[in-house]
Amino acid sequence: MSMSFDQYMKDMVQPMRDDLTRLGIQELRTPEEVEASLPDAKGTALVVINSVCGCAAGQCRPGVSQALQHDITPDHLYTVFAGQDKEATAKAREYFAPYPPSSPSIALMKDGELVHFIERHQVEDRSAEEIAAELTSVFDRYCR
Repeated sequence: MSMSFDQYMKDMVQPMRDDLTRLGIQELRTPEEVEASLPDAKGTALVVINSVCGCAAGQCRPGVSQALQHDITPDHLYTVFAGQDKEATAKAREYFAPYPPSSPSIALMKDGELVHFIERHQVEDRSAEEIAAELTSVFDRYCR
């Protein structure tokens, strides 16, 4: 019995999803889930645009994990997976204007409005520790 390409991709990507969901981050896999969560999220919401790329694995997901160890964290934690849940990712990106689509990236929203955004180019050349430091600073500013 051979495995389909779609099943192969699902199996390959699942650990990348698990890196975030095991931290208590809720996956938004459809545009409807995004619509039901982001615009009406009271308080602060972290949205991680996950990706299969190396900088997602080496810097983005570990940086988010470290930041969530901080005393002050957002009220809501969400993720969409670029390239996997395409429609959900496109819907989430509507809330991140004027920033162009990039993945991985990290958004912080307050009462449905974007207040901070870390683009892919700000992930690629930085360490997980530097990303975590930026996020904890932003949490201190907006999540009180």
